Amino acid sequence: MLNKAVLVGRIVQEPQLNETSNGTKVSNITLAVSRNFRNQKGEYDTDFISCVLWKGVAERTTRYCKKGDLVGVSGRITTRTVEDGSDNFYNCTEVIADNVTFLSSKRKEEVDE
Repeated sequence: MLNKAVLVGRIVQEPQLNETSNGTKVSNITLAVSRNFRNQKGEYDTDFISCVLWKGVAERTTRYCKKGDLVGVSGRITTRTVEDGSDNFYNCTEVIADNVTFLSSKRKEEVDE
């Protein structure tokens, strides 16, 4: 069996570093990933994919990345059941990141600082 995901996309919101009750660092990010083919209107659709980053990967990404940055994520796809508080359950599919590669180059004003 093989469960491997490789994505390249832009971070949708500012990454936030959180901590679990036992002190493990975690960050949830969403990547906007453009499809490589056009729809019937001749436009490229975009998928918004949830990614979970743990420990050092989470710390580095929240420290060095921001909204709009281009990143590569490799990891595995997982599905879990979530309750919404009204006794409704739904499946949540996300990528658990093993590695995040920073693909955006530094902007000129960041280099001059």
